Amino acid sequence: MKTTVDIPDQELKDAMTFTGAKTKREAIVTAVSDFNRRQRIARLTRHLGTCKGLMTVEELGRMRGAE
Repeated sequence: MKTTVDIPDQELKDAMTFTGAKTKREAIVTAVSDFNRRQRIARLTRHLGTCKGLMTVEELGRMRGAE
């Protein structure tokens, strides 16, 4: 999708440096993808420890040892 956005020059230069991108487009796509990945991970971590029915690491180890 084509979009016109006013991004401060220094921010875009920094994004290109940090991502190793050769083009502005590549830097923006990489930055947006990374942001989205981090947000997905953050949402998943909010659920840590909330599933009561899952087996523990110890239970899994005992089960694997029984094979």
